[in-house]
Amino acid sequence: MSGASRTITSLRRWSCQDKQLPSVEVVKAIHIYDFDNTLFASPLPNKQIWNAATLGHLQALTSFANGGWWHDSSILASTGDGVEVEEPRAWDGWWNESIVSLVQLSMQQADTLTVLLTGRSQKGFADLVSRMVKSRGLEFNMVCLKPAVGPNSQRFHSTMAFKQELLKEMVYTYREAEELRIYEDRPNHTKAFRGFFATMNRGLLVKDPPPPRQPITVTVIQVAESVTSLDPVTEVAGVQRMINSHNAAVLNGVAPPKSVPLQIKRTVFYTGYIVSPADTERLIALVQHPPGKKISENDIRYLANNILITPRPAPKSILDKTDGLGSTMRWRVVGLAAHQSRVWAARVEPVNPSAKVYTENMHPFIVLALGRGAKPHDAERIKNWQPVPSERALEFETTIGEKILLRVEEERQGEDDWESKFPVKEVGRKHPREENFPPLGSDRQPPAKREAPQQRANNENRRGGLGGTGGHRGANHNRARGGFNARGGRGGQQRGGGGQQRGGGGNNGKARGRGNAYKSLDDNAGGRGYSGGGSGGMQY
Repeated sequence: MSGASRTITSLRRWSCQDKQLPSVEVVKAIHIYDFDNTLFASPLPNKQIWNAATLGHLQALTSFANGGWWHDSSILASTGDGVEVEEPRAWDGWWNESIVSLVQLSMQQADTLTVLLTGRSQKGFADLVSRMVKSRGLEFNMVCLKPAVGPNSQRFHSTMAFKQELLKEMVYTYREAEELRIYEDRPNHTKAFRGFFATMNRGLLVKDPPPPRQPITVTVIQVAESVTSLDPVTEVAGVQRMINSHNAAVLNGVAPPKSVPLQIKRTVFYTGYIVSPADTERLIALVQHPPGKKISENDIRYLANNILITPRPAPKSILDKTDGLGSTMRWRVVGLAAHQSRVWAARVEPVNPSAKVYTENMHPFIVLALGRGAKPHDAERIKNWQPVPSERALEFETTIGEKILLRVEEERQGEDDWESKFPVKEVGRKHPREENFPPLGSDRQPPAKREAPQQRANNENRRGGLGGTGGHRGANHNRARGGFNARGGRGGQQRGGGGQQRGGGGNNGKARGRGNAYKSLDDNAGGRGYSGGGSGGMQY
């Protein structure tokens, strides 16, 4: 379509609202506002709930028959306390107020075309997004979402292809516009916009044939991203609904080729006496840096979140040595130590001397903080503990629980509960089961032909009981599955560590922070806590 044949009537067909556009000769500036994490703090998959691979899997376009996280309107509708509660109060607290102020200024300028542009699907989100911006009192000349087919039968292979096609239509229709501003949070999109318009403007410098318009001044503003999440229980329930819809499509034969049934599974990183967030903060205050040695806070990772029982799912024989999942116990700090100014730990003992206690460390202790390069099991090397006077001994309470991250993986026929605790890539590994553990205090070995190296190492640790050296060796052993600093997660450093804790505390509601960019609506991503019942299965 030539520049001369483009009209505001044809441009209106891109908008999901029936609104008259300003005449061509009036518009001197075009202001484009992205929606997700630019104007509105859209919730993202919570890295405190899902492992790294699942964070990407949930957001990838091809993972689910229904498109996944960014294509399921119930996820966005669940923001805050849900659309029924949030709409009357205009989703208060979920807007980027700096961008809202800029939209309001754009609305007041008669010579400015103000546009909301998002890659969310027109069919699934037009009504919800329109209701959201209307509740906030924001008025746009155009509200544009990605259609299945463009007004001129265009097909778009990506969100960026859709946005660039529409922006070209706007610039060529409003030929008198001298300035274009785009507000966008994703760095890869800001880069793509700049490159697209640099190429367009070079093409408009030709003299023969005469260009459809003069080059336009383009400013792409990188908006600081924010991180928000849904209530953890709401989030898990929403993902389960997505899986149910996907599995129904697979069963009915209407899912894309090679689609497989999916299931939510749990990865248990360790079993321990879980410390509450409030007590974690009190324990972290015990960390003392050596005099005269300056240590940057960026070089320290604070933990103080558990007293290790075992670095794996605890079998019944181990849980029988405690009061069981969900039981509480009160402890006191009896010693403090630092190892090479890289590991800070507190030795503890139960307030009730007759309490049932089990730990695979020589003595119960809690890792308070780690320096750069240090690991939790380095605390096992501590030999000299500085005693804490009884009158100054800090007391705190724990709940026996598990550090859990959830995964979305293929539903595997015949897979039992124990096998489901390990990611698919580890299915071939030997993971010791309850029947493979010898009785406590016994020297009996499982049959050699059934004992893999990993199993043998676990058995050796386990036979040690209180005198073993297993320590925290496995508490953070699998970073690739969504542990500390796992790739694909978002958000800044979290005191007390991430992940779900079953039987212990979690985090609820809206969580905000800064971190890595979320995946595009159509990027093939590859690869926030929730408290379940103390001894039951997963609760949604």
